Amino acid sequence: MEGTQAKILVADDDTMVRSTVSKILEMFGHTVTSVCDGRDVIEAIDDSYDVIILDINMPGMDGFETIVALNTFDYDIPVLFLTGAGSMDYAVKAINLGAYDFLTKPIEDLDIFNVKIRRAIEKRMFVRRERLYKKELEEDIRIKAAELEETNKLLLTYSHSLENATVQLMSSLQNAMEEKDFYTAGHTMRVTEYAVLLGLAMNISENDLVILRRAAQFHDIGKLVIDLSCIQKPGKLNDEEWALIRKHPVVGANIIKPLGFMDREQFIIRHHHERMDGKGYPDGLKRNDLDLLTRILIVVDSYDAMTSRRNYRRNMDMEEAVAELQRCAGTQFDEACVQAFGDAIVDFIATDDAFSRDYLENFNLERKI
Repeated sequence: MEGTQAKILVADDDTMVRSTVSKILEMFGHTVTSVCDGRDVIEAIDDSYDVIILDINMPGMDGFETIVALNTFDYDIPVLFLTGAGSMDYAVKAINLGAYDFLTKPIEDLDIFNVKIRRAIEKRMFVRRERLYKKELEEDIRIKAAELEETNKLLLTYSHSLENATVQLMSSLQNAMEEKDFYTAGHTMRVTEYAVLLGLAMNISENDLVILRRAAQFHDIGKLVIDLSCIQKPGKLNDEEWALIRKHPVVGANIIKPLGFMDREQFIIRHHHERMDGKGYPDGLKRNDLDLLTRILIVVDSYDAMTSRRNYRRNMDMEEAVAELQRCAGTQFDEACVQAFGDAIVDFIATDDAFSRDYLENFNLERKI
């Protein structure tokens, strides 16, 4: 530190003192700028200075006023006050205002003077290093944050791609299953279309529409691993066959369970054969236990079952099926869902325009996942 050169600003209204201090500092190898009052200090100061030496008693703007003004610049440049003998109260006040140290004048002990200047320079060097470290740290954090954000974007894109691929694969498997059975062919597509129709009629959010659509797509996926050849049996099913069929909601929910992005869909799939009065299966849930999306799927799945042909009964037409939904509203079905669906399906079938069908059939909610 002995050979460290610093840039020092000296302010004193006494020309002799100013000149003497400047020469001593230059003798120690420092670069000195000298001014005669506080206003000149404010005009001259910038962040390139290492130390400021201020006289206290200066005309116009004294040393105390000057340091108060300097503090507003936030340069953190050490300030040493020049104080005459017998003015220690001034020195204490200066320290309280943020001065680093004080020097007595006239300067008699050059070694002490030099030590105080060197310590002030060390303080300034510490401040500079701290600022540089903070700046580098902030820049490093900014870079790391940008890298993390980019990584998160890539992971999110990959996650969405994986989700979509999974959904498409499961859809293909389910479609293959349905094509093997004349009586269930097209069921999933129709239930999905009805579910979206009812969801839109009940003004559910776009996020809920995504969930509802996927739950409708896979509500019968449990049939993939259950031998449901009994569905094609002429006549009604026996108790053993019914028990087998009633397993498919639980099996379907278990198939969906490992897919962490379909938690709500899992609940809907498991409970799409529940009833408002608690007499459904598999868990006997009642009205307050079932969310709106599950209630919607219960209604539209039942409607399609009633309007689809079975070998042991004739299918109902739209008016008959809606009437049956209304008859069972409050016990098997949610009243609000039945009312909204009855109005929506009547309007939909009545208009039967290309826009309505294209909108429902091509409602690509996966893009919002």
